[in-house]
Amino acid sequence: MSLSLSRRAALTVQSEIRVMSLECENVKGINLAQGVCDTEVPEPVRTAAKRAIDGGINSYTRAEGLAPIREAIADKMKRFNGIECDPNTEVIAHSGSTGAFYASCLALLNPGDEVILFEPFYGYHLNTLIAVEAVPAFVTLRAPDWKFTPEDLERAVTPRTRAIMINTPGNPSGKVFTREELEWIAAFAIKHDLFVFTDEIYEYFIYEGRHISPATLPGMWERTITISGYSKTFSITGWRVGYTVCHRKWAQAMAYFHDLVYVCAPAPLQIGVAEGIRQLPESFYQEISREYVQKRDQLCSVLKEVGLTPSVPKGAYYVLADAGILGGKTSKEKSMTLLRETGVASVAGSAFYHGGGGENLIRFCFAKTETELDEACKRLRALPNRLGKQTTASHSR
Repeated sequence: MSLSLSRRAALTVQSEIRVMSLECENVKGINLAQGVCDTEVPEPVRTAAKRAIDGGINSYTRAEGLAPIREAIADKMKRFNGIECDPNTEVIAHSGSTGAFYASCLALLNPGDEVILFEPFYGYHLNTLIAVEAVPAFVTLRAPDWKFTPEDLERAVTPRTRAIMINTPGNPSGKVFTREELEWIAAFAIKHDLFVFTDEIYEYFIYEGRHISPATLPGMWERTITISGYSKTFSITGWRVGYTVCHRKWAQAMAYFHDLVYVCAPAPLQIGVAEGIRQLPESFYQEISREYVQKRDQLCSVLKEVGLTPSVPKGAYYVLADAGILGGKTSKEKSMTLLRETGVASVAGSAFYHGGGGENLIRFCFAKTETELDEACKRLRALPNRLGKQTTASHSR
């Protein structure tokens, strides 16, 4: 029998984040692996979605999404990001930010085109590129502050380079790209005539510095594809409502591919998100930063206390920590050791690197309720004793 999976399928593996979530379920542990965001959905978002369902907004929408969400996004982009865009021709509501990136890649990349990723990278960015038969190239950020130089960019570029991906604030590092760094990238993109994809899904989760959208830099509007959504901000990761904002010359093709793959984002949920954008006050977004910086500091303090030294993130809601004290040769083995000893799930650092990187790192997510995070921290504090017993047992043998 000569039937087989496609080359794409052979090159694509299940997300390590999902794998660890399943492992956590098996032991009924505390899941600090997946960024599911367990906090409450804002009331205006829930109410508007229910009202839309009851009002009959349950059918297909146009490929670009319903007018209310496109108009709300355009208003928000001007107010918060400093980007003026036409809601009718330059805004697309997508099936999540991952759907937005996939449709963008289908519209703008050819098989064999190279796209630069900063690593540690988000695995869905890498696998989306593989799925569309693009070729990832890498610029490795240097811990603990996740730095790079213009020379690092130049070493990564080739005649086949077509685009660069920026994730700011970043998953898994929590890096917030500075204006200087974004200016380096802008100059690099203009010099080599590249598209710039930006994933800004964590734009409201900022603890140090400020969020800057790359599309606002001189010469960047026409070449930048700004991707974001409200999965994290409104705690609606299962709703799958994201968006892209870009120059109109690219938007029509991106909307076509989104229609081809997903048809549309869920109609009543688009309305829920639109009303959330319109109704929630500025204080709601300010409170996100205040609440999550406390969660960050709580988790990082405990990680440092037990010997899992963290790289303290400046944004997003993830922490990469040094896993050197944990048993195992690989980061997957180390994360499994932690799950076995404490019931706390993390993600192997190797999931965010190519070529064998990240083997001494594990990632934690602190987008949890206060009760869950307290329990996770309590379990983590028991780690030194658990490891001590493990060492004693091994010596006795």
